[in-house]
Amino acid sequence: MTVVPPSFDLLPGDPASPVILHVPHSAREIPDDVRSGIVLDDAALERELDHITDAHTATVAEEAARVAEVTPWRFVNRLSRLVVDPERFPDEREEMLAVGMGAVYTRTTHKDVLRPDGFDAGPLIERYFHPYASAMTEAVSDRLAATGRCVIVDVHSYPTTPLPYELHADGPRPPVCLGTDPFHTPPALLDAAREAFARCGETGLDSPFAGTYVPLRYYDRRAEVTALMVEIRRDTYMTEPGGPAHEGVARLASALASLVDGV
Repeated sequence: MTVVPPSFDLLPGDPASPVILHVPHSAREIPDDVRSGIVLDDAALERELDHITDAHTATVAEEAARVAEVTPWRFVNRLSRLVVDPERFPDEREEMLAVGMGAVYTRTTHKDVLRPDGFDAGPLIERYFHPYASAMTEAVSDRLAATGRCVIVDVHSYPTTPLPYELHADGPRPPVCLGTDPFHTPPALLDAAREAFARCGETGLDSPFAGTYVPLRYYDRRAEVTALMVEIRRDTYMTEPGGPAHEGVARLASALASLVDGV
């Protein structure tokens, strides 16, 4: 029997830290058997990965963890979101189904075909989505048991210019967008984030992307689980699309570390 290694890493932090830095979209890796179900040729797939990947966000989180006074925990996806997107609802609640980008994408950022009509997403959901969700749920449970609370900080990035798939592309695109949830994002957490990221330029709220990630076991149920999405505009730290990082990474990592220490 072949043992499939986990597609994610839980990187331990300080036992006393309630914070989990969640990095779901930083990787480009696609297993060969998953690649075979994608209709793009290799060059087109690389272009799509340039657009869809939140490049270097794992590096931002790693550096933030290194410089924080109290080391946060990190939960990092090691596979591309083109395998599965662990932050989507796996059912009809997901609004991105409207553009073929539910838990398993069938369309690209430019609305081209990624997987053929009738593609059976079930095996990918079972193999990758559910184990990821279960592990993240357990990570939150461990922080609750250890500290009495858990603070999930989602680390994302987004392009300077809207991509065709975006459902809410008409609003502001500030250097840092803070995504919130009415139940899981208390004012104190939002205030701490605004203060921490002030050094990085303007911070906006829920535009162009809104919401937070909370495991479904706790979603809308446990106020001790708080959450915030940090969306970084890519031109502030890298060459778009899909290019190298620049000196902005250090500034953003320092700001993220300040947020970690502030909560």
